[in-house]
Amino acid sequence: MHEHVGPVVYYLEVHFLYASIVCLAAWVVTSLWDGSATWKYWIWVATLLNFILPFGGFVDRFGASSVSWATQLPGLDEVGMGISRHLAAGGVLLAVWLCGAVFMAARLIARVRNDRGDVLTARGQGTVGVKPSFLARGVPVRLSATGQEPSVDGVLRPYISLPLGIERLLSKNELDAVLIHEITHARRRDNLIGLLYEIALCGLWFHPLVWLTGFRLAMFREFSCDDSVIESSRGADLVSAMAKLAAPGKLQSLRAGAATFFSHRLTRLTDSHPEGTSRVADSLLIVVFSAVFLVCVLETIAHTGSCFKVHM
Repeated sequence: MHEHVGPVVYYLEVHFLYASIVCLAAWVVTSLWDGSATWKYWIWVATLLNFILPFGGFVDRFGASSVSWATQLPGLDEVGMGISRHLAAGGVLLAVWLCGAVFMAARLIARVRNDRGDVLTARGQGTVGVKPSFLARGVPVRLSATGQEPSVDGVLRPYISLPLGIERLLSKNELDAVLIHEITHARRRDNLIGLLYEIALCGLWFHPLVWLTGFRLAMFREFSCDDSVIESSRGADLVSAMAKLAAPGKLQSLRAGAATFFSHRLTRLTDSHPEGTSRVADSLLIVVFSAVFLVCVLETIAHTGSCFKVHM
């Protein structure tokens, strides 16, 4: 059985090597390249999927092992073979990974149960806790006495949750700005993508670039929804709504990274002359990232196509 360990470890090494290159490319193009926040968000979604799904392996499964240009990367195959010869060391690594995976899974389960408990509590309060929903551009909206701030709940059937009495706190324009932002989240199924990332993090907790992917996903997720508000000329109204809905002392308690992110959002929303993005910029952004993505998938195939044939 241990003879199968080497090829598996080698394939994982190659997969994570080129998935990391894709992640670094995504960081470069979304940091230095002009383009819409929405396209940059989808680039990070593709980066996440590339970490989770071994696209090169799918192609390899259907015949790439017979291609003449398939070669192994020197050095990486030796790691896998070394682990297969010293199973005790491999067992220690597996135990460490398993401990981390269990911890991250327990963390996720606790968070999901807590969120579900809040929803059940609100429903249990009957008409006091939750008012019947109405539709905002086709998306269900519920008013809840337990809600602290506007949010999107639900994974497969998302709905917008607003705090009870928000219509008395915010003006019509401010409420419209909040709804535009949340509708974008709901229509795009951002909760499903976020859950997918959290599940992936349970298994890939050891990879720093997976954590970077999560941070950039969250950042461009909010930026792209803010852009929907800006396009509707409601940027200043959203800032005003955020100020009214913020808990006392919340902004002062933000950590440095979160404060910088929040400050950037405010700057973009209040910019009197927001920078638009051209179709050319978006097209170049997509083409450059897609080219890197495709090359890395092909390189994964090229360096794993013969690994099982050689070692088995």
